[in-house]
Amino acid sequence: MESYLQIESLTKSFGDLVLFENITFSLNKGNKVALVAANGTGKTTLMNIISRNDSADSGEVSFIKDITIGYLPQEPVLDPEKSVLAQVFSTGGALSNAIQAYEQALNTNDKSSLQNAMDEMDRLNGWAYEQRAKEILSRLKITEFDQKVKQLSGGQKKRVALATVLINNPDLLILDEPTNHLDLDMIEWIEEFLSGSNVTLFMVTHDRYFLDRVCNTILEMDNKTLYRYDGNYSYYLQKRQQRIENEELVTDKARNLLSTEIEWMRRQPKARGTKAKYRVEAFYGLKDQASGQPVRKEMDLNVKASRLGKKILEVHGLTKKYDNNTLVNNFSYKFSRFEKAGIIGSNGTGKSTLLNLLTGSILPDQGDVETGETVVFGYYHQEGIQFDPKKKVIDAVTDIAEVVTLGDGKTIGVSQFLNYFLFPPPVQHNFIEKLSGGEKRRLYLVTVLMKNPNFLLLDEPTNDLDIPTLQVLEDYLKSFNGCLVVVSHDRFFMDKIIDHLFVFEGDGKIKDFPGNYSQYRDKVQAGKKLEQTEKTLAKPSKKQEIKKGNTTSRAGKLSFKDQREYDLLTKDIQTLETEKSDIEKKIGSGMLEQDELLRLSEKLGELLKQIDAKTDRWMELEETLNP
Repeated sequence: MESYLQIESLTKSFGDLVLFENITFSLNKGNKVALVAANGTGKTTLMNIISRNDSADSGEVSFIKDITIGYLPQEPVLDPEKSVLAQVFSTGGALSNAIQAYEQALNTNDKSSLQNAMDEMDRLNGWAYEQRAKEILSRLKITEFDQKVKQLSGGQKKRVALATVLINNPDLLILDEPTNHLDLDMIEWIEEFLSGSNVTLFMVTHDRYFLDRVCNTILEMDNKTLYRYDGNYSYYLQKRQQRIENEELVTDKARNLLSTEIEWMRRQPKARGTKAKYRVEAFYGLKDQASGQPVRKEMDLNVKASRLGKKILEVHGLTKKYDNNTLVNNFSYKFSRFEKAGIIGSNGTGKSTLLNLLTGSILPDQGDVETGETVVFGYYHQEGIQFDPKKKVIDAVTDIAEVVTLGDGKTIGVSQFLNYFLFPPPVQHNFIEKLSGGEKRRLYLVTVLMKNPNFLLLDEPTNDLDIPTLQVLEDYLKSFNGCLVVVSHDRFFMDKIIDHLFVFEGDGKIKDFPGNYSQYRDKVQAGKKLEQTEKTLAKPSKKQEIKKGNTTSRAGKLSFKDQREYDLLTKDIQTLETEKSDIEKKIGSGMLEQDELLRLSEKLGELLKQIDAKTDRWMELEETLNP
């Protein structure tokens, strides 16, 4: 199979910190590969090296000749002064210039420039490219194509950057956390888009459903070494567990043998001649094996939550608006002890606003929140907190408390608590400025959880967290003896943790659904299928509409080119239908000779194919006009 990318003996370090050492792997055409590793181990650095935005200390990165590459970094850099469409077309060269010239001619109504632009678009087949760009942007819920990039939110900018990469249809697609800042509908669309595409993919993501449904190879970076698993995420989990168990067996065996060898070395200090040289070499080999990286043992961390009284949190008729935008409308709810609620909905529908209303961070326009006297909030914000970068990790945590109280009344030191959340002792004494973005988010999470809250509110806690941290957090939350309200776009995380959902449907409407995300999604999909079936049964066929002469112009919803095609298709189909009807009458008359009957039958078959093809295209354009 054709190899698109070859990595040979790649090494990268920052000072004394070695991220990875002598790693080697290849990426073949059609592979969909995900890189899995803990935060701070060099995932983004490796992506930057492969995309030629960074360099390695040693080793080689080589691509097949003339390959096209699309790269989406975690933090894309866009031109703030460009429009959305101009930004998307910014990498298209001559094609980009032709599309922008056409759009400008349309806006100025310059007929001469418009004709020249259309000729250039015809020459470069720009119509399909423009339509593809608008379709992908619309799927990503970016519909104001002339809006300036500087007017977009952070999430919208990420979506524009993603569209810029996807429309060019590169041979190799490199994506660094593509699902961050996207709502669930968009994540599922991208999941479907990539899984159904022939594109070769190399990406980093912590979305485990995404990994399982899209990828066919998992690369795990662990202890500066790369391990390859040819299968999806479920397969990776099984094989990784087998690898760890085998490594533990080897290490345990090596330790037992090492004890014997140590005793031998001590007893015979003068007998180390040439005959025993192999034994001495074996001793040092065993020493290396026995001191292998230990596997972290799971710890039952049942952190004590402050006692909850009978009255917890009661919400009465809560309403909040900003300008003319209603985010929460007449919402009432009474929280029960130990319940775990998830919040889902499109970006900008008010999910974070509700959390701020519950904690009193902002005041409602109407309604009130009654908080029980025993409630102790722990609130994890999206924006996090600002740590002193010159402080060490351990010092930042001990400023809050020296010990953490467990559910059984025992206490553990903050160092042990940090170790549970994957901050081993050497990292605890690092300066915060040396931590990766994901490690800083994890440290912020530790500072929230160690204060013994009994009502946790987590706003997108999974963003920028690696899979090992997510597994630790999930384990902690499942045993959490308090109330939990969490906003997350991580479907796997929500399915494992929550009991019911608050679904933000827009315009301030909040629906309570009794189940997890997958159950909710199944119900929504079933409802959509039923609705579509009912519409199909009630709606007249498109061919009937065409025959009635449905030629109303709806300029403004289609490009000039598409509008012209739409009008021509309507006339063509009517002409073909008339011709088909005439042939059918002749064939049914019984007056034709055999040769003529055969000729007209073949002609009728060709007409039916043309009518079907033109009708399918007409229906696509009609759907754009009447979505």
